[in-house]
Amino acid sequence: MKIRYVLHNAYGTGGTIRTVVNQANALCTEHDVEIASVYRSAQAPVFAIDPRVRLVSLTDLREEGCRWTDKRGTNSRFWRKTRRLPNPFPHRRDFRYRRWDPLVDLTVLRYFRAQRDAVLVTTRPALNLLAAWCAPRRLIRIGQDHLNFGSYRPKLQRAIVRAYPRLDAVSVLTSTDLADYRRALGESVRLVQIPNGIPVPADAPAQERTRTVLAAGRLVGQKGFDLLIDAFEQVHRHHPGWQLNIFGEGKCRPDLTARISQRGLDGVVHLRGRTRTLDAELAKASIFVLSSRREGLPMVLLEAMGAGVPAVSFDCPTGPAEVVDDGVNGLLIPAEDVAGLAAGLARLIADEGEREKMSLAARETAAHYAMPVVAAQWEALFAELAARSDG
Repeated sequence: MKIRYVLHNAYGTGGTIRTVVNQANALCTEHDVEIASVYRSAQAPVFAIDPRVRLVSLTDLREEGCRWTDKRGTNSRFWRKTRRLPNPFPHRRDFRYRRWDPLVDLTVLRYFRAQRDAVLVTTRPALNLLAAWCAPRRLIRIGQDHLNFGSYRPKLQRAIVRAYPRLDAVSVLTSTDLADYRRALGESVRLVQIPNGIPVPADAPAQERTRTVLAAGRLVGQKGFDLLIDAFEQVHRHHPGWQLNIFGEGKCRPDLTARISQRGLDGVVHLRGRTRTLDAELAKASIFVLSSRREGLPMVLLEAMGAGVPAVSFDCPTGPAEVVDDGVNGLLIPAEDVAGLAAGLARLIADEGEREKMSLAARETAAHYAMPVVAAQWEALFAELAARSDG
């Protein structure tokens, strides 16, 4: 079977990219798998892609519309100027695509049209909308939602309700997402809940955990690292020997750097940038913290649990409550409750025995999200849709 994933930018570091790469790597043994990246932000992808998976860049453009090989701030393409004009297509409602230009649209549509007997898997609302309206019906078209319906603005929600019934299936990450989409779409499209999958952890020698709390994600407002820094200020007063490492990059780095200094946390809270060895960093950490304002089903949370790192997480919409059993494999804190987050971190810092018990429970939970388990669910969906198409 031919499987074609389409990503906004396969060269970035977000959770959607990581989970799609995991899916592709797991399925390429039995299938012809390709990842198409609309945009390109680097010479090579951050996440390791199996050599049997083809990676193609559709435009070789950065998200801002210039060629990725150009210096930042240059404007080397005439068509980039058309981004100043209103986009008449439904996918403009997705914030990532507010400034697409016509040639980018055309390139994506040509890619859709060039596919023959394939499963086309699109991975965010704008791409799902384009596939629903414009991809050939000869394809099996699956739209993945890696966030949640309730987080989208009303105009985008209305566009989704109109378009998604044209798809062959829509996959969501959590039971909450499934219920939300069921209310919005009824029985007009095949809805399926398939969680993110994580690679089976490699056997590695046990090592001593350090007095480190770890967080990871894009440095953007959604991830709530500003709230985390405020919470760790409180933690540091009572546990000065502990450090906080935040991995990731993004537009909020300057603001977060200033916040760390303002809170007197220089040398305590570290913005560590991107890493290709997050698994090794998790193996050294004692606690994982998720401070997001909203999520889908956070890949990094699942990876932390797979590494046996208990989590302290905001109960944000959606995802954390699906996997964190409060007091068993981690702690759930009311969303955006800074004092509560600080108290949860302090609780686990102070109790090594509780951390060890939660570590064992976290590994047991993560086993349900191992990629072989999740890949089997995708295989079953592909087979079902192919049989329906043949019928």
